[in-house]
Amino acid sequence: MSETPWHTITIRVPFANPKHATIAMQVIDVDPELQREAVKRTLTVDGNDLVASFATSTVRLARLTTNGFLENVDLVARTIGEFGEDSERKQGIST
Repeated sequence: MSETPWHTITIRVPFANPKHATIAMQVIDVDPELQREAVKRTLTVDGNDLVASFATSTVRLARLTTNGFLENVDLVARTIGEFGEDSERKQGIST
């Protein structure tokens, strides 16, 4: 019986600086994949970029995993924008 081929995806998400990329990686990395035997995820930071690599057993899982990851990135990026250092500086200037 032949082994099922894995479907791989790599996504690079740019952030304003390496610190924000690292924060995003740490926040997202806390939650494990729900189907560990069918989805393998690796998160790294390369300069200002958060790099996510996924290997999934099916194309459907690749799509679902990518969508979930991008939703998490969106939430983290919005939170950093709202409460991060830049936000603190803006609030300090306007007060």
